[in-house]
Amino acid sequence: MFKLFLKILKIKNNTISVQGKDLDQAVIVDVGKKIKNKIKRLFRGSLAIRQIDAGSDNACEQELVALSNSFYDIERFGIHFVASPRHADMLLVTGPVTRNMAEAVKRAYEATPEPKIVVAVGDDAVDGGIFKDSYAVLGGVNSILPVDYKIAGNPPTPKTILCSLLWILEDLDKASGKS
Repeated sequence: MFKLFLKILKIKNNTISVQGKDLDQAVIVDVGKKIKNKIKRLFRGSLAIRQIDAGSDNACEQELVALSNSFYDIERFGIHFVASPRHADMLLVTGPVTRNMAEAVKRAYEATPEPKIVVAVGDDAVDGGIFKDSYAVLGGVNSILPVDYKIAGNPPTPKTILCSLLWILEDLDKASGKS
């Protein structure tokens, strides 16, 4: 092991290029600035999101959690996740709606104040995904709730979710006539 370490030290160019990561971060910051401006205009500075797991395999949840890490840090753009649907502006629903979770998802929807924005995140939430024909699954979120927007992917990456949130906010801005 020590001999291998010495060989590594003798190699002069043992650095890895991270140019792509810098570019990704620049894109994220640019998208984030646009999101922040839209949130200021539409939600007076803060967008509260309640994430609901309707019976997923946790892949989409992991990507949503990644949005809060130091690389994406969506809090700096005015987006935060809330624990109660009563405080939410937007519901992000992940996973296919299972028979066991249908009532809980409906209650969360009913507890969310108007105007409600419902977003199905991931292929499972959009149409049931690979669980579509299972006896335990009712289907996508639209089988029990009116879905306003869909973010496809299995699972969608944090960058895809962030760009989709910008697109949703731009659409809401057009619909409100504030732009």
